[in-house]
Amino acid sequence: MMDSSQSEMNILSNGKSHDLGDDLGVPMKTFPEEDQFDDPEGGLENEEFLPTADGKKPIRFTDFEGKTSFGMSVFNLGNAIMGSGILGLAYAMANTGILLFWFLLTAVAALSSYSIHLLLKSSGIVGIRAYEQLGYRAFGTPGKMAAGIAITLQNIGAMSSYLYIVKSELPLVIQAFLKAEPNSDLWYTNGNYLVIMVSASIILPLALMKQLGYLGYTSGFSLSCMVFFLSAVIYKKFQIPCPFEEYSSNSTAALHSLNVSSHGHDEYNNGLVHEEDDCYPRLFTINSQTAYTIPILAFAFVCHPEVLPIYTELRNPTKKKMQKVSNLSILVMYTMYFLAALFGYLTFKGRVEPELLHTYSRIDPYDTLILCVRVAVLTAVTLTVPIVLFPVRRAIQHMIFPTKSFNWLRHIAIALILLTFINMLVIFAPNILGIFGFIGATSAPCLIFIFPAVFYIRIVPKEDEPMNSTPKILAACFAALGVSFMVMSLSFIIIDWSTGAGMAAGGH
Repeated sequence: MMDSSQSEMNILSNGKSHDLGDDLGVPMKTFPEEDQFDDPEGGLENEEFLPTADGKKPIRFTDFEGKTSFGMSVFNLGNAIMGSGILGLAYAMANTGILLFWFLLTAVAALSSYSIHLLLKSSGIVGIRAYEQLGYRAFGTPGKMAAGIAITLQNIGAMSSYLYIVKSELPLVIQAFLKAEPNSDLWYTNGNYLVIMVSASIILPLALMKQLGYLGYTSGFSLSCMVFFLSAVIYKKFQIPCPFEEYSSNSTAALHSLNVSSHGHDEYNNGLVHEEDDCYPRLFTINSQTAYTIPILAFAFVCHPEVLPIYTELRNPTKKKMQKVSNLSILVMYTMYFLAALFGYLTFKGRVEPELLHTYSRIDPYDTLILCVRVAVLTAVTLTVPIVLFPVRRAIQHMIFPTKSFNWLRHIAIALILLTFINMLVIFAPNILGIFGFIGATSAPCLIFIFPAVFYIRIVPKEDEPMNSTPKILAACFAALGVSFMVMSLSFIIIDWSTGAGMAAGGH
């Protein structure tokens, strides 16, 4: 008993056990060549899945045989990255300028890839493919709870933002189909009712799947919907003039054109809107809304809670293979993000709204192409919710039921409770920008910067990499960058909210 306790303490303190194979007489596992550095003794990953005395390993809810292909894994991780954040990137570019936005987007994408590298390296050393368990190996129960809480907050924020899109866009789609008045009181144009119906009929059945790999096909379809959205944004750039004329359903086309033209010139002449400024793209700009840009970008690239579950279900998993999955997913999303932000911004310049689709609605809410784009975005964000729900459920089970085997009743109950809570949050949330900014400024830095770095520092043995080694110095700087980013972003957002600018932007 003393030997067992001492062995566990060794694992918790430095991330490895030097006498594990000798004490238990278990043959050591042969690892692929690319994983030799991560596990130089060749047996550490076995520790998590050692057989019991009767020759059978205990079955836990985290134990799945990897059957998901490389392509399906890319789809799942790409779908986890791609979400409603893409709708706010044109607004972010309008408040930073093209060059500053490009620099920030590139930096966040590169840092996200590096942090995934840290996670995979830590995972390879201790043989664990669960974010919360890495926290436990690094800092014990406090580390596990901190990681679980951060994942829960982050992904609840993500799912809330996705369902907020459903709440705000689905009524517009139905109104356009039925040619109904925008202010009609029909129940099937009430966003609160619709988001509940979508959650119950589409999201919940997909969320009840036992494994993430089953959602690869829906993820691929979701990403194809966002490619259609991007294509439409690029096409519309060459169809919409600047300044654009707003749609009015209460006037004829001729009167509408006259009214908008005269009203617009009055506003510009009175200094309310500067037409000349609005129609020229800016390479660099700073204003009160710039503080939201970095959190929005950080939130747009957070996929870290999904990385290790996808790694677990990857067919023939190795660290090198999963890193390729991550890099390819980030590269594709980076390209789509920049193009969507660029062409969305170039279409509307300074008049772009926090949600890009709302700006198109001001021109013509019955435009056939934009109507199809709305349907595509609604489909994409709806199909993303189950992907994001999986890590939250996994985190809850790690925190509350760490030793329990898989149970369908518990599996279903957690999904029901989560979706009920998120629906309530969406119905009462004031605006999507507040969700992006606040969640991105708190949990995103922890999951992208701080946790991967400090877990890496604690888990990688000092005899392999001393604290003064280059990899650990870089990891320490990475963690410090995350702390600085969190403090800076929260400070800007609190100041912005206190002056009322944040709320004004939300109702823009």
